[in-house]
Amino acid sequence: MLVKELFRYTSKQVDRLLPVFDNAEVKARQFVVDVPWFKKEHTFEEKNQLYQKYALEHALKASDDCLHNMDFLKTPIPYEAIDMIIFVSSTGLATPTIDAHLLNERPFRENLIRVPLWGLGCAGGAMGLARAFDWTTAYPQAAVLVICCELVSLTFQKGDVKKSNIVGTALFGDGISAALIIGEKSPLLSYRKKSTPKIIAASSFTKRNSTGVMGWNITNSGLEVVFSKSIPALIHSFWKEHINEFIREQNLHKDAIHSFIAHPGGKKVLEAMEEVLNCSRDKLYYSYQVLKHHGNMSSATVLHVLGQWMKENIRQGEKSILSALGPGFSSELLALEWE
Repeated sequence: MLVKELFRYTSKQVDRLLPVFDNAEVKARQFVVDVPWFKKEHTFEEKNQLYQKYALEHALKASDDCLHNMDFLKTPIPYEAIDMIIFVSSTGLATPTIDAHLLNERPFRENLIRVPLWGLGCAGGAMGLARAFDWTTAYPQAAVLVICCELVSLTFQKGDVKKSNIVGTALFGDGISAALIIGEKSPLLSYRKKSTPKIIAASSFTKRNSTGVMGWNITNSGLEVVFSKSIPALIHSFWKEHINEFIREQNLHKDAIHSFIAHPGGKKVLEAMEEVLNCSRDKLYYSYQVLKHHGNMSSATVLHVLGQWMKENIRQGEKSILSALGPGFSSELLALEWE
């Protein structure tokens, strides 16, 4: 059995651990490495070299798919039209950052603005969208490409028997995603061919004295996950305060919100969100579906959830809230209107 082989547990210990994997309700995930890789010890250097290789490869694919996606575009977006790249990642290191390497592989302009964001973890996708919103609000003719690249498999710590590593192993998968944010005066708006969400507001909230809730311990063997069991409880306190205040600020009512595009940190996190929002599971449908079929892909996950909602024919004027939680302990919320 793979779990026993990876963690050197006895059969009795494995029997106690298997419910962690079953309760995660993650049925499928994707990794950039194959199963034999997990069975061997690897240095931080080896892991990071693979990160740099695969991060570039898959970030290019995600960028290509985003700018040439005929589900949403009448015609492809030229690389030269991009004014800024926000590159979000927390699962490997590179200097220069991966976004600089993208310029050598695709005809992006040399004078585009590069904004690498590191260390935001699961909140990074929402924070990348929020910073792109800030930029296109200041420069409404601009276009920003947000790329989230998380190769969580390469952080795996073989033999680490701490609960955080077990939970992380049950939950996390590799994921890369990209989204294009266009200012309201950009000529690229004419490239759209179906309803898309418009960001109308964003809000950040960081809890003091909570840096131990989630993150990495950086060790000689790489990035060691920190994952507190208190996260679902924090949904009922910290996150509840944030989202209720945000909904009031936007003059919304929970019942009038079409969907909650939530980063699925895990099944217990989503269930706690349902309880706080007092809403049906349907309003979080794609959060559950992405978790089930891909696992928690850190920052990239919320863009996968958003992409699934964008494939629906959502009526003009409907409102959604996009949310993600990450190290800090922090919460990011965005109000969306479909148009």
